[in-house]
Amino acid sequence: MQFFLDTANLDQIREVKELGLLDGVTTNPTLMSREGGDWREQAALICELVDGPVSLEVIGTTREEMIKEAKDLVSFGDNVVVKIPMIAEGLKALRELTERGIKTNVTLVFSPAQALLAGKLGATYVSPFVGRLDGLSHSGMEGVDQMRTIFDNYAFETKILVASVRHPMHVLESGLIGADVITLPYATIMQLMQHPLTDKGLAAFLADWEAFQEGK
Repeated sequence: MQFFLDTANLDQIREVKELGLLDGVTTNPTLMSREGGDWREQAALICELVDGPVSLEVIGTTREEMIKEAKDLVSFGDNVVVKIPMIAEGLKALRELTERGIKTNVTLVFSPAQALLAGKLGATYVSPFVGRLDGLSHSGMEGVDQMRTIFDNYAFETKILVASVRHPMHVLESGLIGADVITLPYATIMQLMQHPLTDKGLAAFLADWEAFQEGK
């Protein structure tokens, strides 16, 4: 399973890249706005820093607007993936972008039926928002499991990119289901390596070694 970092923060990207865990990055208008400054400059820096795919999102809501923005976004780098919203106009744009060979990430997906449409039209990625569904007392991961079955049934090449991740259990469940990619906030990636027994065990090893050295 590939790990994408869900951020527009360059320092976070650099740190996760240094850990060797960075397979790609996903951004959206909200994440870009948090960094301030010129979003175009920020997007260019991210694309230059990241070796893998970088999702940049359109803000238009008509097919024409999305196509125009997509042509602009891909100019930032060969690794750009254009994020398209799961709406009717978005599907029209998706079909055309697929025909043009432009990589796409269909975002704001909340049901397996929506994912089926994206896969049928050749999306590169489809992003189910599991955390937001959990917040409404629906099982986001159950939907991902159903998407995996549908995509396997029809040999869709579209990759399932689990998004809106809230905690490490989403990561574990995504791995068990067989999701292709998961995009994580920086804090969640840091949580994955933490366990109180690891800290306790390391402290004990170090204490024993120090006692051994003092006893020589």
